[in-house]
Amino acid sequence: MSPRDADEFFRRLAAARPDPKTELDYINPYTLLVAVVLSAQATDVGVNKATVPLFAVADTPQKMVALGEEKLTGYIKAIGLYRTKAKNVIELSRQLIARHGGEVPRAREALEALPGVGRKTANVVLNTAFGEPTIAVDTHVFRVANRTGLAPGNTPLLVEQGLDRIVPDKWKHGAHHWLILHGRYVCVARTPHCETCVVNDLCAYPAKTSLAAAAASAPRARKAVAPAKAKTAKKKRARGR
Repeated sequence: MSPRDADEFFRRLAAARPDPKTELDYINPYTLLVAVVLSAQATDVGVNKATVPLFAVADTPQKMVALGEEKLTGYIKAIGLYRTKAKNVIELSRQLIARHGGEVPRAREALEALPGVGRKTANVVLNTAFGEPTIAVDTHVFRVANRTGLAPGNTPLLVEQGLDRIVPDKWKHGAHHWLILHGRYVCVARTPHCETCVVNDLCAYPAKTSLAAAAASAPRARKAVAPAKAKTAKKKRARGR
């Protein structure tokens, strides 16, 4: 995609969603970090169901360590990989206390050194908690960037680097939020809603559908038979037996 089209791409996404933000519930940078760690291979809705009561009792590293791994597991057992995630949350909380005075660091290297924190999680925290223009690449962003031709790449890192090059600076802070939401609600995995997509004409996806094509392929309602005609047809069938 050309830089000019990329600018128009995000202008339209911004017009459709002027205030993009994460759908994870959080209270402060620490709870955001925990929520993102818990969200790996899980839905935001499922994570929020677990974290609302959890953060009511443990919204700091100190409180989380005091809660303990066993009780934490009870709060998050509905989330996939909950045992591993519980261990990571407790250990990253201990490390935040020991190495960072109980505060979430504002440095990628320090964040990625924490248990359960990878590049995507670090990018989300840097962007959402600290306002950095980082672009986190999750499955939605990866799909949209490749499908539309915005920033094709075989790995999340290559897609991130491509997006960093092509996305104009004025859109970078909200870029990954717009792409996530677009991928979650419009450019979905199996059957993208191309007919309602605001960037349809900028997209390079070869199998995209237009509004006209979607209407043409929609199942047609069967024409209702008037009661009188229906009775006549029934009598004719009976005489023919």
